[in-house]
This record gives sequence, C-alpha cells and structure tokens, in this order.
Amino acid sequence: MPHSAMPRITSFMSAFARRQAARVVDLPGGFAVHDDAFAHSRANNQLVIETAVAPEALPAIADEALGHLPYRLISVLDDEVGTACAEPLVRAGYTHSTYLVMLHAGPVPAAGSAEVVDLDALRVPLTRRWRDLIPDADDAEVRHLVDRREARRRGAEVVRFIGARTEEGEVASWADLYLDPATGMAQIEDLITSEAHLRRGYADAVLSTALRLAADQDCGTRFLTADAADWPRHWYERRGFSVIGHTHCFERV
Repeated sequence: MPHSAMPRITSFMSAFARRQAARVVDLPGGFAVHDDAFAHSRANNQLVIETAVAPEALPAIADEALGHLPYRLISVLDDEVGTACAEPLVRAGYTHSTYLVMLHAGPVPAAGSAEVVDLDALRVPLTRRWRDLIPDADDAEVRHLVDRREARRRGAEVVRFIGARTEEGEVASWADLYLDPATGMAQIEDLITSEAHLRRGYADAVLSTALRLAADQDCGTRFLTADAADWPRHWYERRGFSVIGHTHCFERV
C-alpha cells in the first residue's frame, strides 16, 4: 500500500510545477508546462502526468504538446502509472529513470551553519557546476539553467535558497527549500556541492539548516527526491530519510 503521505506529496509537486510555469496546458492524465524564457530548461518545459493515461498514446501526446522543442521530458508522479508507461515510452526512444520519494523521519537537527542566500550568490558556483556537467553547452543554455531558479519563486508559498559558505565567502553547497506552512509541506530540492568543496561538511550544513527552517515553519512533512540509481540516496538515509514511494522520469533528446 502507498504511504499515507504520498498523495499530499505528489499533490504538492504537481501544484509546484503548475505555479512556476509561465503557461499550463491541461492534457489527458495531467498537463504540460511551458516557459519560453527558459527554453533550454527541460524541467520548465515538460509533461507532468498525475493520473492514469493510455500508455500507448503518451508518446504522441508528448510530441503534440512539446513539438516545438528539440527534447521531450515526461514526469509521472504515480508509481503504478509510471511503471505502465515505461515499455511504450522506451520503445519510442525515451530513457527511463526512477526517483525515490524520501521522507524525513529522524530528529530535526539544530540549525546548521548555512544561511538563506539570494540567487546572485549562487550564479557563479551554479554556472561553474553546469559547465562541468555539460561542457558543450552554449552560453544561452547555461544561463537558462542558472536563471530558471528565479521562476521557482512562484512555485510555493515560501521559496528559499540555502547556501553554506567557505571562510572566503564563496557558496560551496546549496539547495532549494519549498514550504507551504498552511499544509505543513516542505520539499528540499537540488542539494549540490561544488566539486572543489566536497567532503568538507558543507552539504550537511545545508541539509540541517533546511530541515530546521522547515520545522520552524511547522512543516511536519519534509521530503526530497533522489535518483534510485545514484549514491546520494544512501547519504540521505544516514540523515534520517526513508523511501516511501517512487516517481518516474522519461527523457528523449
């Protein structure tokens, strides 16, 4: 049986995608989000599937909704629907990734040494990180991937960027924190540490600060998503998170 928190979590994720979008088009089983200001950002221009949809029809639905773009991204928030859609989408040329929904059930740590920062403080480390990840990207693509964080401010009632600084003042590790105090929901997203500052405790400082800020806003449901095939899931488990569900991502370039 799905964990009791999953419906509220997927509802929060769906609402976030709608709120941050510049334009939303309702479709069978979900909706498409568009933002021409960040055309290189797949997360800002994708399909979000919430409920049952005819799996064989989904590739054509995506082509119609995203036909003006050179890529396709489909996020399926329901595990059963995502599993059913996998075979026809892979056959249509998509790669399939599974993401874990992880709920924080451990004690809330004392506030870490990280702080709320503005987007300007993140531009240099974010730009450097994206250039490391996609060295062939042009300036426009990197700029969209950095600046798209500005659109995230629309996604939730409270959006904070959390950063841990070096002694010299550079932001070494950072994450997003999305809060909805009215419903008690908090999501931690995109926790990243610069390559030059790994294994020095900066990510721990960011995570501890984010969890404490969420708890101080009476957000008792604190969650994040992690790639099922990557090592950070185990890092999160050691810090009080446990897997309660799955979402699916399908991508074609």
